[in-house]
Amino acid sequence: MSEIGKDRLGAAGDDFYAALMAAHDGLGLEESARLNARLVLLLANEVGEASRIRQILEAAKK
Repeated sequence: MSEIGKDRLGAAGDDFYAALMAAHDGLGLEESARLNARLVLLLANEVGEASRIRQILEAAKK
């Protein structure tokens, strides 16, 4: 069974969401897209396993 999408942050998820929205505050559409791209690349580097990253990408497309 896949663990992708399982809530691992609990109540801290709300704090993360607020921080994410604050990071986008005042940015235009293109700037927000660049921020998201950098965030995805940084998080993928933290995951560090190409096969796991591919699984996550597939789950995100659904």
